[in-house]
Amino acid sequence: MDFSSIDVMALVMEYGPTLLLAIVTLIVGFWIIGWVVNLVSNLMKKNGIDDTIRPFLTSLVSVGLKLMLLLSVAGMFGVETASFIAIFGAMAFAVGMALQGSLGHFASGVMLLIFKPYKVGDLVEVGGGQTGTVEEVAVFNTVLRTLDNKKIIVPNGVVTSNVITNISGQGTAGVELEFGIGYDDDIDKAKSIILQVAKECPYILDDPAPGVVVGSLGESSVNLNTRPFCKSENYWNANFYMLEHVKKAFDKNGISIPFPQVDMHNKN
Repeated sequence: MDFSSIDVMALVMEYGPTLLLAIVTLIVGFWIIGWVVNLVSNLMKKNGIDDTIRPFLTSLVSVGLKLMLLLSVAGMFGVETASFIAIFGAMAFAVGMALQGSLGHFASGVMLLIFKPYKVGDLVEVGGGQTGTVEEVAVFNTVLRTLDNKKIIVPNGVVTSNVITNISGQGTAGVELEFGIGYDDDIDKAKSIILQVAKECPYILDDPAPGVVVGSLGESSVNLNTRPFCKSENYWNANFYMLEHVKKAFDKNGISIPFPQVDMHNKN
């Protein structure tokens, strides 16, 4: 037996058990990680975590556990793991600084997906005034479809930093309407006309019953306010029906709707 054979045998005797233990650790560790990831996924599914974010979170857990496992195996061979951890920490910090805005939108998206202030199909007002039907709640942004079929993409950070108004999330919605009549017109007659139009509207619900009140006294008009309720999906239909048919009914019954006018006097 030559010198090189003795060296190989010595290395095998010295590192063989550690190598075998490392292989077993990897096999068992990966099996345990797979079991943990499946358990986490099932728990998130059971608790109603959105399908959009569940795969991302499970992959995040999987990568983190596998990284810890590899560092542990490297430590078995005497590798200094503190330096690896420092390098990974520096890399994570650099990436975090470069993607600061995106990470903020991601964090906001996670909060939206967990707490669900709205869902796909809801009519909402978000981002400081963007109104539309929710088409998608993604990790980084919310996609809205407006009434005129425009697609609005609102970053989730903008959504969570502003007031969120879910117009249709309760199943029914009140349609805020205001009708101005002249000071010389009959208020009670105008009220009965509005209520009659609401009664004939196929989208307005009987319960709760519609009502009409004098909301304000304007410079040139008495403003009547009403808030009839309808099913959420009929919100715009009810709104447009009421506006059109109240105007027609006012015209038919001699109720005026004031508009800005200028009186000119010719002085000779």
